[in-house]
Amino acid sequence: MAFTELNSVEYFIIHKLSGTNLNTLDKAVADAPEAVYGQHWHYRSAQELNRSVNEVLLEDELKAALIRLNPEIQQKPERADEVIYALRGVLNSVAHTGLVRANEEFLKWCIGEKSMPFGENNAHRPVRIFDFDEMTNNHCIATNQFRIHHRETKIPDVVLFINGIPVVVGEAKTPIRPAISWLDGAHEIHDIYENAVPQLFVPNILSFATEGKELFYGAVRCPLEFWAPWRIEETDTALVKALGLAEIGHELADLLNPARLLDILRNFTLFSSNKKKQRMKVIPRFQQYEGANKIVARVIEGQIKKGLIWHFQGSGKSLLMVFAAQKLRRTQSLKSPTVLVLVDRTDLDTQISGTFNAADIANVVTTDSINELHDLLAKDTRKIIISTIFKFRDAKPNMNTRDNIIVLVDEAHRTQEGDLGRQMRAALPNAFLFGLTGTPVNKTDKNTFWAFGATEDAGGYLSRYTFHDSIRDEATLPLHFEPRLVDIHLDREAIDAAFEAFKDEAALTDEEADALNKKSAKMAAFLKSPERVAKIVEDIATHFGEKVEPHGFKAMIVTPDRYACVQYKEELDKYYPPEASVVVISTSANDDFDFKQKWGLDKSQQEKVVESFCKNDTPEKFLIVTAKLLTGFDAPILQTMYLDKSLKDHTLLQAICRTNRLYPNKSFGRIVDYFGVFDDAAKALEFDENTMQQIVTNLSELRDAFPAAMQAALAHFVGVDRTLDGFEGLEAAQNAIKDNEKKDAFARDYKYLSKLWESLSPDRILDAYTADYRWLTQVFESVKPAADNVGKLLWFSLGAMTTELIHQHVHVGGIHHLDEFVLDADVIEDIFNNPDPKKAKAIEKELINRFKRHAGDPKFKKLSERLEELRNKAEQGLLSSIEFVKELCKIARDTVAIEKEMMSNEKTPQAALTELFLELKTDQTPAVVERIVADIDAIVRIVRFPGWQNTTGGEREVQKSLRKALLKYKLHTDQVLFDRAYGYIKEYY
Repeated sequence: MAFTELNSVEYFIIHKLSGTNLNTLDKAVADAPEAVYGQHWHYRSAQELNRSVNEVLLEDELKAALIRLNPEIQQKPERADEVIYALRGVLNSVAHTGLVRANEEFLKWCIGEKSMPFGENNAHRPVRIFDFDEMTNNHCIATNQFRIHHRETKIPDVVLFINGIPVVVGEAKTPIRPAISWLDGAHEIHDIYENAVPQLFVPNILSFATEGKELFYGAVRCPLEFWAPWRIEETDTALVKALGLAEIGHELADLLNPARLLDILRNFTLFSSNKKKQRMKVIPRFQQYEGANKIVARVIEGQIKKGLIWHFQGSGKSLLMVFAAQKLRRTQSLKSPTVLVLVDRTDLDTQISGTFNAADIANVVTTDSINELHDLLAKDTRKIIISTIFKFRDAKPNMNTRDNIIVLVDEAHRTQEGDLGRQMRAALPNAFLFGLTGTPVNKTDKNTFWAFGATEDAGGYLSRYTFHDSIRDEATLPLHFEPRLVDIHLDREAIDAAFEAFKDEAALTDEEADALNKKSAKMAAFLKSPERVAKIVEDIATHFGEKVEPHGFKAMIVTPDRYACVQYKEELDKYYPPEASVVVISTSANDDFDFKQKWGLDKSQQEKVVESFCKNDTPEKFLIVTAKLLTGFDAPILQTMYLDKSLKDHTLLQAICRTNRLYPNKSFGRIVDYFGVFDDAAKALEFDENTMQQIVTNLSELRDAFPAAMQAALAHFVGVDRTLDGFEGLEAAQNAIKDNEKKDAFARDYKYLSKLWESLSPDRILDAYTADYRWLTQVFESVKPAADNVGKLLWFSLGAMTTELIHQHVHVGGIHHLDEFVLDADVIEDIFNNPDPKKAKAIEKELINRFKRHAGDPKFKKLSERLEELRNKAEQGLLSSIEFVKELCKIARDTVAIEKEMMSNEKTPQAALTELFLELKTDQTPAVVERIVADIDAIVRIVRFPGWQNTTGGEREVQKSLRKALLKYKLHTDQVLFDRAYGYIKEYY
């Protein structure tokens, strides 16, 4: 017997959900379902359903449910017909309101937000269509080959009904043809069924498609690139690949469990409007569903009062918070809780507020002031409150002691909490605290796990979703690094001679000259050399014009400081019109008036710039920044970041992930690195859980040490009245440590105490010591030697001249373009598993692989020896991280040059594909052959690996990627083209 779409996948779905095996001769025989999966679905053939081909609802089932679930309708069963008449009206409204708005209106009926005058004296009573609490009160039917006619007649493979309402549509595809994938099924649902028979999708919760290898699902009108896979949390990825159909069956039955579907319908479905006032439906990805439900479950249990949600940047934490807040507010057992959403920056406040407001969530209030937040909490407001951690300044202890206050802290880094976090905890002593972050920090004095991780949670987190997970599930895009080498030649002798002359001319003392020299020689001075900036901007303009702009994407330029932003802008205006780039910086009261007038943006102006940049038909192509928009900025159209600034740890990771958001035809985010941050990126992605646990243990030891440290510091002031204010109190304290020996002893004890304080904050153990610590800090500041201000005034008068002198003698050579290195899921997984940063450099790994492929060639042997020598120097600490990356890139450049020389007489992969498409080009083929080839090349390079042609999994991944690329241009049905293109890929990649 052959394996077909019908008998292998469609029948498998029905069997997995209902236990009915349609491959047996006796179609009525039902096998027992495995485990608990699918226990509520009952199979009925399409012919057995009592309906005409034009009817969407199973009206007999629906009427029975309305009578069963509504006492008022039970009294007068004919009232069910009135409800069904109203529901038919919503189905018919799709013709003029559109599918999303009709779906939104039908959902209101489904979740009990609509009422009818069925009570006494025609009082309105909510109508219940589903029972969300007791699943046995719902009747669930699975059918296949469901014939439906509206504008045309269509036959979806699988349709699932709850109480006569079609809530799920599924499409099955053959598992044995390499050219066919789940995408073909999703394409039929999205582009054909939703347009031909839209009434079937008006009640839809979600749709799914599978070819038996992968399962993807999406909401109505959801573009195919945003369809998502469903995972089962405990599933091992390697096991999934091995199990095939069986694992897809588990995922299907888990996602399509009726209780899960009704939970998604009621608590995890949002409707939002974009800037063009178009309505969109949003349903959760599995990590958002899992994370939000874990928060809700922990609050309901009430035993553990905190938890850390670690989901990678770009994987949807803002929506996770919306889903969690919505479900918490709807959970009756929590008795109308207050949900407090805290963010760490004003610009994030805007983003989070926008997410909640766009989703039309009820009872959301944003606080504009400290007093307003304090007032809301003191008055026991039962709403979703959005605020910042800074508004807890001066908050009083025990401001609200209710235990149904839930605090969700966005980007939960302790560095941004400190004492404010402690004040918040004191003000809300019985609140639940959940930290959400994409970049946890696990250093002793900055530890996200210590602040939010519960000891009961394995690894310190309640829910974890890694970079590897997010790329695997196509929730975010891979990051590609393009290192650039900027050759800087410094004429030291000329600088020294010129500086001596300058020193004499300005009549500087040796001390003043040293101060100026030291300040001028900082890295920023070299980075902002006009010649260097000009060369980089020229390179940016060329790169953007060739690689970014033709594909409809935009870019961000990150510069060393605010004045460099202006430098880059003025230089970029030589290549692009002034309106093509916008500087987004903050200005301060100390800035020059003209600078503020020209470059300052207030909050509303910045919002307009960002809104315009995010559109594809506006003139803005570049945002030029130094600190703004590096966190909490979500612009899917942003594909490339030109980075010329030192960033580290979570700040670096947050910044580069501005480019990893999904966007049509975008297959990766790109970082063009002029500074050399590649190995810092690897370190930022490195988390050794064993080390983290050790740090948490160390912090526990510091907690025990704190009281003794406080006593040691206070022991220097025995007999001093610490309640005495003014100069009398300060003088008494200073007299107690008046000689240098006593001052030094106090300084040693105070510095140790302050280090403990910084490491432990926001731990509540510190509450009892706040007054003493504040007093000791003020005394320490009063006796601390003055800061070294030598040359400060001098710098304001002569600093610009000194910097100019250095710039005159800095000469910039060429900017060397190196082969692109891909930071993809495999590399990240390797970094996670091998946390030693010396092993975590993707460039180094790529080079080693290339040298192995060219083993025996003397040219490559020499390069391999250079690499070994460089690694030895790095291990001995003879190189800084930037120097290491630059030297590594030089070896890479030489490697690429030799490889290109070897391949000069060979046809390149892209040239071969271009030749093929031109050969097979017809009138129906899109004109942009170069773009088709570039898309195929980009997506194949992501999934391929050495020797992929010899593995079934490798061939399947590449075939699927090719199919996906062709689908964008509606070429996926041309089997000849597919087969020829795959043949070329197999040969050239």
